[in-house]
Amino acid sequence: MKKHIPNALTCANLFSGCIGVVFAFKGDLNIAAYAVLISGICDFFDGFAARLLNVKSPIGKELDSLADMVSFGFLPGVVMFQLLAQSDFSSPYLPYLGFIMTIFSALRLAKFNIDTRQTEDFIGLNTPMNTLFIVSLPFIQKDYPALIGSSILLVAITVIMSFLLTSEIRIFSLKFSSMKWEPNKIKFIFLILSVILVAFLQFAAVPFVLVLYIALSLLHFRRLPKL
Repeated sequence: MKKHIPNALTCANLFSGCIGVVFAFKGDLNIAAYAVLISGICDFFDGFAARLLNVKSPIGKELDSLADMVSFGFLPGVVMFQLLAQSDFSSPYLPYLGFIMTIFSALRLAKFNIDTRQTEDFIGLNTPMNTLFIVSLPFIQKDYPALIGSSILLVAITVIMSFLLTSEIRIFSLKFSSMKWEPNKIKFIFLILSVILVAFLQFAAVPFVLVLYIALSLLHFRRLPKL
């Protein structure tokens, strides 16, 4: 029975992502964001459960990527599609640019599956972090409608995030092999600072968390040999 637990969590990730896609197409981006959070939790614990129970399998790895493609590839593309559709530039074609992010997410996931350098850490921004950033934008829009309603900014975000997904920037993984401080120091520091930011800023903290994640990764790997 225990060998099915990680895959069950992966399927829960996929199920939540499907629900998020439905609500995103309906224009309810808030529910879509909460669906992403559930998918993210399931995505974290499926790998954790596989390592804890020592039941890693090739099918589990493939299933994880397929689930991530929906929850963290297609879903952020739909959210960006909706944001562009509501932006200050009225065009029936502009919103489809949001799916550029979906394409680059697919490229990123395919690259991850065959890139032997990414066994412990990431090369390029991981898709869950990118998705969390994208789904935070509708919440930020409530306080800054003119800013997030700018089609130029939204297209720029789409291009920048697509670049980061497939870039050669080395990013540390948030997966824990143990709970010891020394080998996981950078992860604990990031999580503590992120919790503080979220406590004060809520969803508006996500862009700052993203910048913090990339900045700490650059500092962390600066002294390590290149892959």
